[in-house]
Amino acid sequence: MTAVSPTHRIKSVPEKIGLLLNPTSGQVRKREKAIRKALEQITGAILCEATDAPGFIAATDTLIQSDLDLLVIIAGDGTSHAVLSHLFTILPVTQWPVLMIIPGGTTNMTPLDLGMRGKPEKILQRLAQYLQHPDNCNTVKQVQRPALCIEQNGQQTIYGMFFATGLVARGVKFSRSSVKQIGITGGIFTFLIMLRSLIGLIFTRNNKEWAPVTMSITKENGESFQGTYLFALISALDCLLLNIRPYWGREPAPLHVTWVDQQRKHLWRCIWPLLSGKGEQLNAQDGYHSHNGHQLTIQMDDEYIVDGELYRSIGNESLHITATPPIAFLVL
Repeated sequence: MTAVSPTHRIKSVPEKIGLLLNPTSGQVRKREKAIRKALEQITGAILCEATDAPGFIAATDTLIQSDLDLLVIIAGDGTSHAVLSHLFTILPVTQWPVLMIIPGGTTNMTPLDLGMRGKPEKILQRLAQYLQHPDNCNTVKQVQRPALCIEQNGQQTIYGMFFATGLVARGVKFSRSSVKQIGITGGIFTFLIMLRSLIGLIFTRNNKEWAPVTMSITKENGESFQGTYLFALISALDCLLLNIRPYWGREPAPLHVTWVDQQRKHLWRCIWPLLSGKGEQLNAQDGYHSHNGHQLTIQMDDEYIVDGELYRSIGNESLHITATPPIAFLVL
């Protein structure tokens, strides 16, 4: 798979640091005492806390006005999605600070794909050590990724790293209403959602809540597809949770796109190649489609998710999905 994700050693140590903490995020809530203690080690940083969309916007505005070199988000995918979306509406990417996303949520797909590993407080400790002793740290990189820009007439433009519809969106909707309330996070949470999605796949004919999605898809070269699909995925990330890699396009383009027909063949035999990044052995004639592109147009009247947040498409207006300019992320 070809991915646009160059990395290089960061050339200067950021001086002005902003920290945005969501204390209600899954991992933060479980490890709040340790995380707050680690935050105290980052001296001179500006700390803002927020727990909902209006709060994330206000906190981001406050931090950006401080002319930051580095904005650190300690939260999950939903918070990162809200911050990214707001940043795109107020500043060109060239004027952003470098971003650092610390995996503090129930799901942390974006930071894990970027290479952020470890407990939130441990990563914060590494950040503090890097800021105090940059010459002793040789594991700091800057990673670049584009985001998705999702436009629909009459709707606010949405930005994020991962789009999905069909069974994947229905699984996330289920997780928000049921599993998340239990307090499960991380890999176990993801496994339960995948298991529920597979159960939904088995019983989709008798369960409208887990029905496939009917839509038309138009690639940037004008090639069109129309039908009913189990799911469709579009991502700027190389892998998803649990290291799932459901893409096998070889085109040198930043967006990874995959969809599977409802009338696919040999589904159970194809699940492992579909999830493990070995999908090049799957055939479009059998209902399995994947490519890399710069843009895609989808028309449907159904729900979809972006970074775990649920949205609804209006059927008479197309969703136009494109890649943004690359965003710079600091990775320890």
